[in-house]
Amino acid sequence: MPIVVSQIMILEFWNCQTVFYSSCTILHSHQLCTRFQFLHIGEAVKGVAAMVCWALRRAAQVRVHLARKASGVCRGPEHQASGARPTAPEPAARGAPGALGGTVELLGKSYPQDGYSNLSRKVLSRVGRNLHNRPHHPLWLIKERVKQHFYSRYVARSGTPLFSVYDDLSPVVTTWQNFDSLLVPADHPSRKKGDSYYLNATHMLRAHTSAHQWDLLRAGLDAFLVVGDVYRRDQIDAQHHPVFHQLEAVRLFSRHQLFAGVKDGENLQLFEQSSRSARKQETHTLEATKLVEFDLKQTLTRLMTHLFGDGLDIRWVDCYFPFTHPSFEMEISFHGEWLEILGCGVMEQQLVNSAGAEDQIGWAFGLGLERLAMVLYDIPDIRLFWSEDERFLKQFCVQDINQKVKFQPLSKYPAVINDISFWLPRENYTENDFYDLVRTIGGDLVEKVDLIDKFEHPKSRSVPSTPAPRKGSDSHDGCLTAHTLHTDTPRNFCHA
Repeated sequence: MPIVVSQIMILEFWNCQTVFYSSCTILHSHQLCTRFQFLHIGEAVKGVAAMVCWALRRAAQVRVHLARKASGVCRGPEHQASGARPTAPEPAARGAPGALGGTVELLGKSYPQDGYSNLSRKVLSRVGRNLHNRPHHPLWLIKERVKQHFYSRYVARSGTPLFSVYDDLSPVVTTWQNFDSLLVPADHPSRKKGDSYYLNATHMLRAHTSAHQWDLLRAGLDAFLVVGDVYRRDQIDAQHHPVFHQLEAVRLFSRHQLFAGVKDGENLQLFEQSSRSARKQETHTLEATKLVEFDLKQTLTRLMTHLFGDGLDIRWVDCYFPFTHPSFEMEISFHGEWLEILGCGVMEQQLVNSAGAEDQIGWAFGLGLERLAMVLYDIPDIRLFWSEDERFLKQFCVQDINQKVKFQPLSKYPAVINDISFWLPRENYTENDFYDLVRTIGGDLVEKVDLIDKFEHPKSRSVPSTPAPRKGSDSHDGCLTAHTLHTDTPRNFCHA
């Protein structure tokens, strides 16, 4: 059923005024084939969309009732039994995203919208949730374990932790913070509207916690961790979500700190003027680069050993990031396969210099909390981190944050596979636009979207291809069934 709404809304979203004939076939495990056919003519689409949205809401109500009945578990304010008073949290965002000339109020501030604005209501609803700060949430457990390791392992001369931690910085940043301060090229793909979420041309939801590096360095910090939610437009599957959480670390060294304990260290220098190579930057000496690289890899090896235990096989893969050189990806051998865990490298000196730390050299790394939690706790689907189901959350209420936890799957209804086809707009379209729309309409019921076919009209080639994404609607607490369709779909829209 959500597929029909997606189909109609995609046409309304792109403001199609042309007459389109589209169809949607929904196949269920009960061998029921329901076919929806619509003739979209201008404003008539809105009336059809309203009727189908009504059907979706009714279907969702039945689904929730069936899930409640099956599990007997109350999964949060939106699923409380009748008679209970819901305690809905104060929304972090207000306004209508995407309305030119309008404004969106986010975290207490108003942002005018323009041609860059591309935030969906679904994504805005995630702002302010801060799962990494919610006690006993699996992401909180990972964050606390990393903090514990850095606090105990790295101590300043004063006896206080060497690394300071920032886990409540606003996810709204300027495009300068997110890109320019990190030397991201003007033509880098991450700047495109199809890859990042923009409030307007000058403000956006951070795509990485690195967006705070320059400001913290400018404030005089030389060792810190940043933890927070980050936002990227991405595909739909069990490993990707438009909102996830990162942990960033930065450490700078003075000449004395880096070469202390090194034989003849007093004769070594941090900087020189030479040429850039695969092994170092043009302003760094080879000795300084190798020592920073060694400290970085040793720090990360100790961290992964703390999280996964002794005997861990690790390998380093050369890669590219605009803000580090040389750069590496860390991979670990887990259950017989190599898994990419994080990215890291020696910080670009141009970035460090612009922040006022010209006499220091340093490293940085960033890792995804969801990636680590899925591996450590055997969590199979990234959507589960947003669950309010007590059966999920209670599994991580442990006395010791280092206690081993293995996720126990919740009861799961059979998946439903749905096919949909539609005409694409003539321009300004990316696949991530459709993914955002699916997430907005279908929410976390949609597990995966695959492109299975393309078509271009042989006569009217000005109209692009016609993709047919195959959607798997799959929830860990219920799904739409044939019974739901028969009882909640208007008869004139459902033909068995």
